[in-house]
Amino acid sequence: AKNEIVKQGWNFGPLPVVGWDSDLGFQYGACVDIFNFGDGSNYPSYNYKMNLEASTYTGGSSLLRCYGDFKTLIPDGKLFFDCTYFNAKKFDFFGYNGYASPYNPDFLLSANPLEMLGDNTSAFYWMKRNQFRLVTSVQRRITGNLHWAAGFGYYNIQTGKVKIDGYENQITLYDLYRATNLIHDNEANGGNVLQLKAGLVYDTRDHDSDPTRGVNIEATLVGAPDIIDRAGYSNLGFTFVGSHYVPVWKDKLTFAYRLGVQAKLAGEVPYYFINNLNTLFFRKVYTEGLGGNASVRGINRNGVVGNGMAWLNTEFRWRIVNFRAINQNFHIALNPFFDMGACVSPYRLDAMKQIRATGRSLDGTQALTPAEVDLIYTGQKETLHMSAGFGV
Repeated sequence: AKNEIVKQGWNFGPLPVVGWDSDLGFQYGACVDIFNFGDGSNYPSYNYKMNLEASTYTGGSSLLRCYGDFKTLIPDGKLFFDCTYFNAKKFDFFGYNGYASPYNPDFLLSANPLEMLGDNTSAFYWMKRNQFRLVTSVQRRITGNLHWAAGFGYYNIQTGKVKIDGYENQITLYDLYRATNLIHDNEANGGNVLQLKAGLVYDTRDHDSDPTRGVNIEATLVGAPDIIDRAGYSNLGFTFVGSHYVPVWKDKLTFAYRLGVQAKLAGEVPYYFINNLNTLFFRKVYTEGLGGNASVRGINRNGVVGNGMAWLNTEFRWRIVNFRAINQNFHIALNPFFDMGACVSPYRLDAMKQIRATGRSLDGTQALTPAEVDLIYTGQKETLHMSAGFGV
């Protein structure tokens, strides 16, 4: 934009972290962005970017993160790393396969439609989950705007029943899945995931942070050999994410859309990892879905998960005001959006159907009440989940 300050050299941007997420609550904390713009000839693109963040949410989650994006460290390539620890006392768990899993919004409130759930049902769709994530990826140019990329990821995930005062004795969906063996014994407490990634990237965007034109396509093959836990959860998957930015009016109004598809090709994925979106380069803190601000906005976070998922994001980015303050460039924008997504390959759906048909757990040892059976499987076919809204 005209009249922008052209940045050079090292720039430090300490900021308070203040936000709101309907899934997580009010967020507060602090972060610092560290940029190196070199001689400024490529501004607003940067040579190096690093970020440190420590924040917490009133919903019971906290975040410690350090990541870096180094564009000139490797000739004709870049290096990316992310090291993050998430602590979630209340992590959303809505079951498998979208509409196949019953969802009752009353269970998020203090209403009690089913006596079996106790006096307060607000923890029904909660579980505990802590995650440590260490990811690094490299990219090198093949020719023009086409690049090869490779990466490594390690995840340590700990899951279990909610342990918050006042909620310890409530029955939750996690409990029902454990009792019926929809969550297996060897995965119930989480585990370790090691990922090896290889892919192709095609990128013609004018810049990374807020592009106004161009495309960015990532096609990634991901292998996860189960060499740490040896619990039988080795798998192979494929992820495609393509974004297109179309200028509508100068650099003031841009139409942007993103199409994503993720599929398991072989093996088995543990329940605690089917919501992970396996991209090479993270653009947001949370890389999970479907649902939440990282994938299909307006849908419950992790509300649509399975062996295969597809999603589409569309939005207009209207930059209303550009201004300079405290030696920084700012702009205020409106972002009306329309999103959709669906589970395109089911996860343990036959097991859900068996429980519905027999009224018993998968091993046949535990009989379920009709109310419990109704909380396992709806009998509905999966269709598109759609949402619309706007951001500022």
